[in-house]
Amino acid sequence: MESVLDWVSAYGPGAIFFLLFLGIVGLPIPEETLLVFSGYLIAQGRMNAAGTFFAALAGSWCGISVSFFIGRTLGLSVVHRFGKYLRVDEQRLKEIHAWFDRRGHWALFIGYYIAGIRHFTAILAGASGVELRTLIFYGWSGGLIWVAAFLSLGYLLGEQWRTIFVLVNRYMELGSYVLLAVATAYGIWLWRKSKP
Repeated sequence: MESVLDWVSAYGPGAIFFLLFLGIVGLPIPEETLLVFSGYLIAQGRMNAAGTFFAALAGSWCGISVSFFIGRTLGLSVVHRFGKYLRVDEQRLKEIHAWFDRRGHWALFIGYYIAGIRHFTAILAGASGVELRTLIFYGWSGGLIWVAAFLSLGYLLGEQWRTIFVLVNRYMELGSYVLLAVATAYGIWLWRKSKP
């Protein structure tokens, strides 16, 4: 984590864009910590608020969009080649698409706040044929609020950002596990229900 923060300190908004982009595509980068630290640097006058915000926003939007197009291109080809082994076929994709139409678009919005799965929601959305406008409306608006919230948190916490953020991050991780368990249970229930 320290090397990530050193990059941000040294290279500013360019590093923020690059690191958030890679993190949202799926590399193990502590995105929330990065944003909170950047907010702290803004409060210290070491980084420009507007430049930092727009770099972070562009990185998050580009990252989720690339994940979406990975799902749109590679996701479908994987299903066509290996779907029979994974018990996923065209009919199952249609069901996933219908779920996204009903409720799943909120997964693109909320996915930003669940560590470790934000890129999976975009990949799944792309693979199931969700329209680009859905990604833009829900995924990008989720990214806008996510970036603003964590930059503001770092700005407001000031020198205490690291101590307090450890506690915040712990509760976010716990919440992520709970949500993941609920989503898994729901998925298993749907799978059993669809079995003949």
